[in-house]
Amino acid sequence: MPSPFPGMDPYLERPSLWPDVYLELVRAIRAALVPQVAPRYYVAVEEHTYVVTADPRTFVGRPDVIVVRPPREPEEPLAGAPPVTVLERPVTVELPLSDEIRQRYLEIRDTETHQVITVIEVLSPTNKRPGLNRERYERKRRAVLDALTNLVEVDLLRGWEPMPMGSLPASHYRILVSRGWERPRAKLYPFNVNEPIPEVPVPLREGEEEPTLALGELLARIYDEVRYDLRIDYTTEPEPPLDPVVALWAHELLQKAGLRSPPKPPAGTC
Repeated sequence: MPSPFPGMDPYLERPSLWPDVYLELVRAIRAALVPQVAPRYYVAVEEHTYVVTADPRTFVGRPDVIVVRPPREPEEPLAGAPPVTVLERPVTVELPLSDEIRQRYLEIRDTETHQVITVIEVLSPTNKRPGLNRERYERKRRAVLDALTNLVEVDLLRGWEPMPMGSLPASHYRILVSRGWERPRAKLYPFNVNEPIPEVPVPLREGEEEPTLALGELLARIYDEVRYDLRIDYTTEPEPPLDPVVALWAHELLQKAGLRSPPKPPAGTC
């Protein structure tokens, strides 16, 4: 069963599903680009490693929680003495732990010199959510831009602020294509839930023919192959929720696809 949405399916952004979608998409991008850039270039999978502490202000993971039973009052307080709280022992506590997150990205490298020509990043909540890991990603991003390496940055998440790139048009999603020889200018491809995902060029060296990345086709194929329809409940709202106008459009779309029931008429009407 194909996704009912014409481009990015917002239900794929659900926190329980996105890590799986992310992994499949990185693999699919690599498989799509290899035949377009070989034999002069190859596509390598690299990793960022993030250590995320269990602070609920910055990460939804292992909670930093202490579980304590209510204090017990003494059965017979001494006459004239202030009430004393008697603590039960032992107390069950949960210690804060760290989660190590490995986030993959792609590099197009020269076959002979192994020089990095283009970096392809698919953003995740780890590097979009405010905090230390976003700061680390932004530093790495600036290093790529300063090195005049090409950058393709795919943002398929509506949550959190977009990465810095000057004045931005309002959109749900965006793909940035930054050619090293055109900086500080870059090409941005914004799009919304109700639009197909645009095909974008992947820059190599100046003057060379650029392969095309058709993310919409890749996501559609992944959706079918992995059967995400078996894991998505379209009778619920996506996470994060859509704004009211787009939510109404999505409801009508899902209703036409037979995935949502029509709204019930008010009581007393036929």
